[in-house]
Amino acid sequence: MPSVFISYSHKDEEWKDRVVTHLRVLEMEGMLDVWDDRRIEGGDDWKPEIEKAINNASIAILMISANFLTSKFILGEEAPKLLKRRAKEGLRVIPLIVKPCAWQQVKWLSPIQARPLDGKPLSTKRGHNLDSSIVALAEEVAKFVKRMETPAKTSEVSETSEVWRIPPDKISLAKLPSTSPDLFGREDRLKELDAAWDSGASVIASEAKQSPSGEGIASTEERRLATLASGASAGVTKINIFSLVAWGGVGKSALVNKWLTQMGRDNFRGAKRVYGWSFYSQGAAEGRQVSADQFIAAALTWFGDPDPTAGSPWDKGERLAELVKQSRTLLILDGLEPLQNPPPVETGRIKDPALVSFLREVARQNPGLVVISTRLAVDDLKDFKDGSAKETDLESLSDESGAAYLKHLGVDGTDAERQQASHDFGGHALALTLLGRYLKVVHNGDIRKRGEIPHVMDEQKQGAHARRVMESYERWLQGKPELDILRLMGLFDRPAEKGALDALRKEPAIPGLTDSLQKLSEANWKYAVNNLRELRLLAPEDLYVPDELDCHPLLREHFGEKLNAENAKAWQEAHGRLYEYYKFTAKELPDTLEEMAPLFAAVMHGCQARLYKRSFVDYYTRILRGGDISYCCSQLGAIGADLASLFNFFEIPWSRPAATLTDDMKGVLLSSAGFRLRSLARLEEAAQAIQSALEITMVRQDWGNAVRDAINLSGLYMTLGDVNEAVGYAMLSIEIAKRSNDSRTQMLSNIRFAHCLHQLGNFDESKAIFHQAEYTQTVTEPEYTLLYGKQGFEYCELLLDLGKPEEVLKRSKSMFEWRVPTDTLVEVALDNLAFGKALFQLRLLEQRLAPIENPATYFEFALDGLRESGQQDELPLGLLARAEYYRLTGDLVKAQKDVDEAFTIATRGGMGLHLADCHLEYARLNVKRSIRTPHRGLSR
Repeated sequence: MPSVFISYSHKDEEWKDRVVTHLRVLEMEGMLDVWDDRRIEGGDDWKPEIEKAINNASIAILMISANFLTSKFILGEEAPKLLKRRAKEGLRVIPLIVKPCAWQQVKWLSPIQARPLDGKPLSTKRGHNLDSSIVALAEEVAKFVKRMETPAKTSEVSETSEVWRIPPDKISLAKLPSTSPDLFGREDRLKELDAAWDSGASVIASEAKQSPSGEGIASTEERRLATLASGASAGVTKINIFSLVAWGGVGKSALVNKWLTQMGRDNFRGAKRVYGWSFYSQGAAEGRQVSADQFIAAALTWFGDPDPTAGSPWDKGERLAELVKQSRTLLILDGLEPLQNPPPVETGRIKDPALVSFLREVARQNPGLVVISTRLAVDDLKDFKDGSAKETDLESLSDESGAAYLKHLGVDGTDAERQQASHDFGGHALALTLLGRYLKVVHNGDIRKRGEIPHVMDEQKQGAHARRVMESYERWLQGKPELDILRLMGLFDRPAEKGALDALRKEPAIPGLTDSLQKLSEANWKYAVNNLRELRLLAPEDLYVPDELDCHPLLREHFGEKLNAENAKAWQEAHGRLYEYYKFTAKELPDTLEEMAPLFAAVMHGCQARLYKRSFVDYYTRILRGGDISYCCSQLGAIGADLASLFNFFEIPWSRPAATLTDDMKGVLLSSAGFRLRSLARLEEAAQAIQSALEITMVRQDWGNAVRDAINLSGLYMTLGDVNEAVGYAMLSIEIAKRSNDSRTQMLSNIRFAHCLHQLGNFDESKAIFHQAEYTQTVTEPEYTLLYGKQGFEYCELLLDLGKPEEVLKRSKSMFEWRVPTDTLVEVALDNLAFGKALFQLRLLEQRLAPIENPATYFEFALDGLRESGQQDELPLGLLARAEYYRLTGDLVKAQKDVDEAFTIATRGGMGLHLADCHLEYARLNVKRSIRTPHRGLSR
């Protein structure tokens, strides 16, 4: 039974007793259990009892007063534990203002929606008004409890049998959108989802047999699962990922929510954990640069990863997959399309590497099920299609189902007329929802009035049928506050929180947008919001955040486009207000990705308001923090989220920043974008950004940065396998460096050209240039007589190809001695890689036992550093070196694993140079295997 934990100061006990009295009504109905510390019996150890109650709570009510906010025990013990559970597990925490106090100044408390709704403390109320406020709280608690799923009494499980109960703290569905419970014509799809889940029934049956007595599931349920398991073992394919694919508005989210409700009534049928995430809930608009970083970070935390910020995006995705696979998990990913490539190039391919890594891992092996809803088929799962990854197109409603739905919505007419109406609107679920409510409210349900709804010009545009009805709503709501509320929704790419809406409604009015909302009372605002919910133009109230407004993405897109086209001045002013709101709401220097979210929103709204320079200052000082690598990337590991923020500054990604920015600002944005794209193995896009940066630095005659850009481009094109471009940019860097009159800059450009010559096989000329560069090094930095960093590693690579491992060992030892705290992870890793390769080559050349030091140790050090740095284009170097070591020492299994990983990285990044090396190593592995397995005709 759900438990309500009451946190209060003993000085406010009379108020606690009033609240408990009303909650006891629900307790007497068997709905919940109310816990406060007066239940602790004499002689009990009180502190563990309180901790146990906090851990078991489904809801926590905080009785807020000055007494509460100055209680050392509450602030030091109870509140932190409750807030931690709220952040990680979705615990419902409800602050109840008991007495007047400065609670809005308390940083951890003010963001949480408090009660009573009117904002007046309980102590200011009397009689009926006081009881009404507490009853409203009790009713809200009751609604929340009803949403927490309870066991279903089905024909397959007797009323007296126990069922598999999943604890509330193992369910997190608050991020999924609220949808109407109405669902028509989707029975077959619900059965498909059931079948996908039941395909893994053998897993549960196995767990049930191993469960201790009293902790597993009832024998009736075991028999049901055993029956399903026998079917699975008889040839039913285990479905690991189930994708629902359809255009927006067809009803994907509604279908999934309906299925989840059915699953919940049956205690999620053996799931140990249930987790849901909507990519629209974090802010996502089709065609924009979106990251899965927030999902990955939140999911890693919820599933118990000790350090969600550690590792590259690919590492995070793999870790999350391993955590999800630890027990049978039902995972819902709603609205995936913002993270996918739109048509026509690589349609449906996921742009976020962590999510790709995660999905491919769970597609291979998964005791549970991942359910995806998206507008585009997931291209990254095509290898698993018709196997462990099932894809289903969610078609439009049939004429018969559409007619039944219209009848349910109150549309009067014959079945034939309703079927024709459904056909005319393409069986589009959202269009029929809006049509049905429109006809019911505006025309008393008269089906014949549908002909008054105009046709839009572009019927091919996705969601065009729904837009037809929206146009009619616009005319009908003209001059009413409801229409302005819809226009406000078009400003957001996520659910609109109360504070942001208040910022838009404040004085002075935004001409043509908030005039009718300016003097609207709170009661009339709620009345207008309720009207829109009744019309299905706004989503149903979310019990977790009741003051937040949300609507279907197609509605957002429609009203946003209309506002921008018809009243651009209001569009910009409104986004400017949202920029100011989120800018000052955000923590000055956020510590976590969650704390970064308001700052990301501020940058997005600022750029929409064309406040590019001001937004850049916020990005530079608070996200980038004045360095070459932003805090978001280096400390939080959220490279994708940072890149999504950068996207807002570009008119054409990733080549043309907003024209009003200064050249300095454009240079920072292009260079930053190039670095992040390179880190995400999007090398061709990175080259595009750096080429644009080079054009700016050349025009400005900023020779130092121009040389850097040309050198980086040469390195990118070499990794991509375009040798001609690599050589061309290396030679360009030399020409630019001559203009700089800086010896070190000239040295670096010469080294880049020497490396190109090495890759082309011109060892002698390459060595001569490296030798000259090292002489320059001794002149410019007498304390360091050898090349170091990436340039030193490239020289060592040449020396190894020349068969001089002893010289490389000496150089590497000097690097270890010269180590300074400012050395990057990549530099340290490459030094270890060079040392390990030299050790191993020495063993091979001298044909003797390994030296005192083991090369494998240094390969491990190198790979650890490269992984931690997130530098994907360097990682194959280490993997291929270790693969060669394993192959030549006889461990072909480990060699194969390393080459496979290198091949995967090189393939997803288009790294032609590394792909060539992978194919060569595969060939060597096959030769080694053939030697170890003689032909049958030659063996006895």
